Amino acid sequence: MALRHRKPTSPGRRFQSVSDFADITRTTPEKSLLDPKPKTGGRNSYGRKTSRHRGGGHKQQYRLIDFKRNKDGVPAKVATIEYDPNRSCRIA
Repeated sequence: MALRHRKPTSPGRRFQSVSDFADITRTTPEKSLLDPKPKTGGRNSYGRKTSRHRGGGHKQQYRLIDFKRNKDGVPAKVATIEYDPNRSCRIA
């Protein structure tokens, strides 16, 4: 994962770095591995605010990942490397 360093145009940007997304091999995620991720915006079932300072942000979908890799004898191959908005890493 390569990093791109920002130009120091202000003191806050002097040591900033962002990912350049060059290692992602697919533009759209695999549709069968997506689940909806509903957002409440800090509101309960009545629609009233119950948690302050919540809400907004970009719409996200949850990526299903098989963490129990206990199948022996099944050949596996990395097909794509995708972006995951819920984690700080890429998923394969």
